Amino acid sequence: MKYKGYTGRVAFDEESELFHGEIVDTRDVITFQGKSVSELKKAFKDSVNDYLEFCKERGDKPEKPFSGKFVVRISPELHHSLYVKAVENGESINTVVEHALEVAI
Repeated sequence: MKYKGYTGRVAFDEESELFHGEIVDTRDVITFQGKSVSELKKAFKDSVNDYLEFCKERGDKPEKPFSGKFVVRISPELHHSLYVKAVENGESINTVVEHALEVAI
């Protein structure tokens, strides 16, 4: 499930006959639940809206799902190969990695 850039992960609890969900894009714990798909979707959107409103009231910036930055640990040999490839192509290492990830995904 997606709403305003946030992603919800859902599981069904057979015992309670409820769908339980959690927003996975933040370190904050944001949950929602519903007995039907439509109730679950509404609860998901309400939870995202409540989170955004809560942040606004506190003067906090809501966590953005993805900043576009992440750290990857690789071997020194691979790092060197990336550097050489980037220089040969007249690109940055970031551009080479971005292209490689686009192809892989």
